[in-house]
Amino acid sequence: MTYKVICLTFSFLLFSFSSQALEICGHRAQGNLLLGKDSNLHQVLLNGKEQPFNNEGYFLLALDRDADISQKLTILHQNDEMNYPTDRYTFTISKTPWNIQRINGVAERKVTPKQEDMDEILRENQSVNNALATTPATQSFWLDGFIMPLDKYRVSGEFGGQRVINTHPKSPHRGMDLAAPEGTPVKASAGGIVTLSGGDFFYSGNMVIIDHGNGLQTMYAHLKDTKVKVGDHVAQGDIIATVGQTGRATGPHLHWGASHNGTRINPQSLLDLNNSKLCSQL
Repeated sequence: MTYKVICLTFSFLLFSFSSQALEICGHRAQGNLLLGKDSNLHQVLLNGKEQPFNNEGYFLLALDRDADISQKLTILHQNDEMNYPTDRYTFTISKTPWNIQRINGVAERKVTPKQEDMDEILRENQSVNNALATTPATQSFWLDGFIMPLDKYRVSGEFGGQRVINTHPKSPHRGMDLAAPEGTPVKASAGGIVTLSGGDFFYSGNMVIIDHGNGLQTMYAHLKDTKVKVGDHVAQGDIIATVGQTGRATGPHLHWGASHNGTRINPQSLLDLNNSKLCSQL
C-alpha cells in the first residue's frame, strides 16, 4: 500500500489513499459538510448528484438536513485508456436531533405576508438564488479553513431547528443565529468573492453572500449595513458588515448560513473541515 502526505497551507489534514480506501473528514451527520480527496478525478457523485472538485483532487460533500442515513459515493478516475475506472462506496451517517423553537411577538405581516408583499418576497428569492448560482471564485478559498463571523455572540437559533412563529409552524431553519449588539462587526468566515450585498429584503433584510469556490458559499443576513459590494475579493477576517435587525427579526442578530452545490448545510460544520481528528476511512 502506498501512502501520500498532502500538505496544505494550514497543515491540518493527513490523508492516506489506496484503491481500497478513501478518507473523509468531518462529522458524518445530517446537515453537515464533509471533505474528501482522491487522485486523477474525472467525476464525483453523491447519491447520483455530481459534486465539484478542484485541481488538487479535493471535493466537498453536502449532507442535507433530511438526508438518508445510507449514502452512496461514486468516484470515476481518469486514465490513458479513457475507460474511467470507478470506485463505489456506501457509508452511513447519523441522524441529528433538531430543536423546535417557539417565537412570539413577530409582526403578523412578517409571518403571513400580505399580497402586496409578494413582489418583495419574489425579488428576495430571485436575488438570493442568482447569487448562489453565481460562482466567480476560480480558486478553492475554503481550503484555508473557516472562522466564526463574530468574536462575541450568543447562539439564539441553530441550524435545522423548526420555528413556530406566533403559533405558525415554519420551514426548518437553514442557518445559525448569533445574537450580538447592533453594530457589532461581522467578519468574512473565509476568503472569497462577494456575489450579493445589501438588498433590504423582506425576510433576510440586508444580506451578504460570499463565494468560496467549488460550489461553496456563506450567507450573512439581518445586517444593519454592509461594507462590501458585489465583485469584491475579501480575505478571511475582513469586516463585511455590521449586525442589525433588518428583515424578519425580533432583535439584533446575525443569521449565518452556508450552501454547497445547492444544498443548505450547517455553517458550524465548516469549522470541522480542519480537524484531523474527524478524518476516517470509508
